[in-house]
Amino acid sequence: MSRSLVVKVTCGANDPERCNQAFTVAASALASGASVSLWLTGEAAWFAVPGRAEEFDLPLATPLADLRDAVLAGGSVTLCSQCAARRDIGEDGVLDGVRIAGAAVFAEAVLEDGVQALVY
Repeated sequence: MSRSLVVKVTCGANDPERCNQAFTVAASALASGASVSLWLTGEAAWFAVPGRAEEFDLPLATPLADLRDAVLAGGSVTLCSQCAARRDIGEDGVLDGVRIAGAAVFAEAVLEDGVQALVY
């Protein structure tokens, strides 16, 4: 049985390599057959909003929107509720398939048996 992976990304365009690495690891783990949950926090919260990942550019990297869409298609993407509120992002402002949840849900997810959590 494969372990589940929870990836929490805390940065956005302000730290493009670290941000892209988080999305790349999440999408790669999913392609390898792992169950993947991607959490968008801090500046990464913007990538739950339509069009924002499409604006992200990092030379020689897989487009962030492609990585995000891969995780949305086969895993789950969650936007931190406090991060969303601080940025005035509501349920009606996020991509289809993105849920908004808080720290209690994150803690529950990472404390399950067989889960590996990574924070970028």
